[in-house]
Amino acid sequence: MDTQPAPFVPPAPKPRTSPPSTLEMIRIVYRNPLELWGEPTYNEPWISAKGAGGPLVIANDPALIRHVLVDNAKNYKMATVRQKILRPILRDGLLTAEGEVWKRSRKAMAPVFTPRHIFGFAQPMLRRTLEFVTRYEAGGTSDIAHDMTLLTYDILAETLFSGEIAGEPGSFANEIDRLFETMGRVDPLDLLRAPDWLPRLTRIRGRKTMAYFRKIVTDTVKMREEKFRRDPDAVPQDFLTLLLKAEGPDGLTRPEVEDNIITFIGAGHETTARALGWTLYCLAESPWERDHVEQEIDQVLAREADPTKWLDAMPLTRAAFDEALRLYPPAPSINREPIEPEMWKDLYIPKHAAVLVMPWVVHRHRKLWDRPDAFLPERFHPGNREKIDRFQYLPFGAGPRVCIGASFAMQEAIIALAILLSRFRFDTTAETKPWPVQKLTTQPQGGLPMRITPRRH
Repeated sequence: MDTQPAPFVPPAPKPRTSPPSTLEMIRIVYRNPLELWGEPTYNEPWISAKGAGGPLVIANDPALIRHVLVDNAKNYKMATVRQKILRPILRDGLLTAEGEVWKRSRKAMAPVFTPRHIFGFAQPMLRRTLEFVTRYEAGGTSDIAHDMTLLTYDILAETLFSGEIAGEPGSFANEIDRLFETMGRVDPLDLLRAPDWLPRLTRIRGRKTMAYFRKIVTDTVKMREEKFRRDPDAVPQDFLTLLLKAEGPDGLTRPEVEDNIITFIGAGHETTARALGWTLYCLAESPWERDHVEQEIDQVLAREADPTKWLDAMPLTRAAFDEALRLYPPAPSINREPIEPEMWKDLYIPKHAAVLVMPWVVHRHRKLWDRPDAFLPERFHPGNREKIDRFQYLPFGAGPRVCIGASFAMQEAIIALAILLSRFRFDTTAETKPWPVQKLTTQPQGGLPMRITPRRH
């Protein structure tokens, strides 16, 4: 007799059964865009419709997604609405830059994210995680969503900036929350493609927070330049040094250097933090899955001290993380806009249409996944994961603009999960009632309060 319980179905908005009015749509998009999508979006290969700001195409078919992001990527630029949200924050950082500026930035950063470099980050990642988890030794309850922001900030500061970021980690985590709460939302005026001279209330509220981040960057660069002047041989060869060395007539301008620092401080840790929190939550609600993961971690740590080997040695842990990324993709929407109109099969894509490739929807699509709303890590177990189409699972995007830090994030996540789950057990409490909300990333509204108990080996 099969005694395994039914899989856990984590919280998510129910697909709408009727379209919202324009006013209702604006309200939903401001509050939580994940609540906007209806049954057809989760069932059809694509949808072509008239949106509030003009023509809209929702791309769910993996072949269509491949066409937009890879095969004909030259015909697609970043969507206007997305840029209106992100550019005030990141300016010419890697996520928002286009054309030659993007090419220069990507080329300048590529050396940091080679496998050799990423393996070199494994020990600092491990060291920071071991230091971080000492706070849990007495047990108790903590908001894991907030904690993971602090942990991934620590790791980012240590690896990419050699521990030399100006500013306090605690206030940094609070300011990140404020940034996403204000400037990370879709402003209704952007949705309606209103002219830029009309003031956006969301941006006005976020200005103070934005100034805080810009000051951190300026101070961080100053600190490093001081070090260059005092003792060039003592300067660490990290992400920050590499960016500063890329400054010059054929490389990056000083504003581009600063924009990329803010991109990595802001986006480079937030996405992994969200994914770690959702993974711990889903495992807590699926104790039978957690048992398998804990056993695997205990066995690997007992025989393998080298953290660069853990990712390959822990397929069940990785599968749990991948499944949490499927259900709660940190970047829930990829937005493009065609430069010229085109036909794909019998779908007409007009010029300036908003083309949405939404990992949130694609990852839960009825035609692409069996039991799409359930937490089933076995989908990603060896032998199963190979059957998943490259373009139906997009936690890091795809094509030329695929996330440059994907390997960094995967290594960081597995090291963090290995240490956290080998030493502590995370359980939900009566207060753990997260609701996924899209504010740039997929965040748990209400946080993730969890009870933490030391594991006795």
